[in-house]
Amino acid sequence: MIRLSGVSRTFTSRSGKVEALRGIDLNVAEGEFVAILGRSGCGKSTLLRIIAGLLPATSGEVTVAGQPVTKARQDIAMLFQRPALLPWRSVLDNVLLPVELYGWRKSKHRARAQELLEMAGLAGFEKRLPHELSGGMQQRVSLCRSLVSNPRVLLMDEPFSALDALTRQELSVELQRVHMENSATIVFVTHSIDEAVLLADRVVVLSPRPGRLRKVIDIDVPRPRTLGRNDHLDQVARYSADLHELLMERDAPMDVQPEPDAGLPDEAVADRDEQLATAGKAGR
Repeated sequence: MIRLSGVSRTFTSRSGKVEALRGIDLNVAEGEFVAILGRSGCGKSTLLRIIAGLLPATSGEVTVAGQPVTKARQDIAMLFQRPALLPWRSVLDNVLLPVELYGWRKSKHRARAQELLEMAGLAGFEKRLPHELSGGMQQRVSLCRSLVSNPRVLLMDEPFSALDALTRQELSVELQRVHMENSATIVFVTHSIDEAVLLADRVVVLSPRPGRLRKVIDIDVPRPRTLGRNDHLDQVARYSADLHELLMERDAPMDVQPEPDAGLPDEAVADRDEQLATAGKAGR
């Protein structure tokens, strides 16, 4: 489904060039859930934006379903750290926003939106405004909005990082269920080892900048998975321990890279304007 061949990205700033990614080769199968794990600044979010068509690679190629990704596409949806819901629109109208931007008939997709809200535990909240919801509920709405167009690929950039630990775990379990029922191909960026093991079929570990593919680990644990008491807790703990040890290892010496300055794009934050622009480009 997703194929990355020699993907590299270098940014240019006032202080010089910063190599964010170097030579990433990766295949993601249809329906697979892949987590990208690494230290802050290793290029995880940059890689996700390249897959989404929001940022060009300096070299290399990305294809989805055999077609090169050169711009945002309707069959690729992206979920950012912040819900970025439009405050004046109801929950249901926020979910249906991509339908409007793509120029589709809302009446044909309203039933799908209702189905997603019910699946996310938001039945009865269709007419509520975003400020009437908790942070976790807002992110559920954002997830429903990402799925309403039935994308073949769902890209998620640390979508639960701003939530408290309990809500984060609840939404992780919810995301597993959504994935099992919708079978979308998911690439999930996180810096949480436990989250990666809980969610992924495979965990892709990136080295510190420049981000390179360091290791890919298969997570052979039956679903659904939880971090509470269960029959597979020892397996989950072993995978988490192995990944923690891997991330703590020192890389081989690398060329010294200049630090990025304020002129570089902020990988960690995506605002509402970026989401709307992405959907708008895909709709043209």
